[in-house]
Amino acid sequence: MSRRSGILEFAVLGLLRESPMHGYELRKRLNTSLGIFRAFSYGTLYPCLKTLVASGWLIEEPPEDSADAAPVTGRPAASSSLTGRRAKIVYRLTAEGKEHFEELLSHTGPDAWEDEHFAARFAFFGQTERDVRMRVLEGRRSRLEERLEKMSASLARTRERLDDYTLELQRHGMESVEREVRWLNELIESERSGRDRRRSSPDGSAQQDTPGETGGLPRHRDNTPPDPSDDTAK
Repeated sequence: MSRRSGILEFAVLGLLRESPMHGYELRKRLNTSLGIFRAFSYGTLYPCLKTLVASGWLIEEPPEDSADAAPVTGRPAASSSLTGRRAKIVYRLTAEGKEHFEELLSHTGPDAWEDEHFAARFAFFGQTERDVRMRVLEGRRSRLEERLEKMSASLARTRERLDDYTLELQRHGMESVEREVRWLNELIESERSGRDRRRSSPDGSAQQDTPGETGGLPRHRDNTPPDPSDDTAK
């Protein structure tokens, strides 16, 4: 499985955990909610759905109204005897699919820190345990600090050989990474503050962290992760 197909499967499972959808709705949500999937086709989505169904993680359900025709042609769907057009098939997460997605959510290894995968993971932080969120955020910060160090060393070696525009591009790339590191620092501090407040409840009792709780996550600003594509000098 390629890394990108794995990210797509993760995102599809996460969206269907929220509610069942048909393919058109899924594609729209992937485009609007997850910027990393801005440009992909039904030719990419439907093989993914087919794989997830074959794995037992999704089931296909016939549409409640067979006359509900799909707005886009050429995609798998049930045939409507009333209209002669193709009707939407609804995809629903199975119990095994939910268990598999929760297992994926618990992963905190290096893949979770990479640009595209991190963006997808962050989009589902509301369904992720606090300790897992912390490990992913800290891993991402560590990865970017390593990248920043390499970029700085490279710039120092090549500065004299670069023209003004290339040099400015290098600086822009470094500023993009520095900005994301600052953003991660704020998120990590907010997560720690929220965890500490929960552990210091008024009655002194320990409280369990649960998915969907943002703790100390600041609400006064846009917490959408910086677009990894801004990092122009990796």
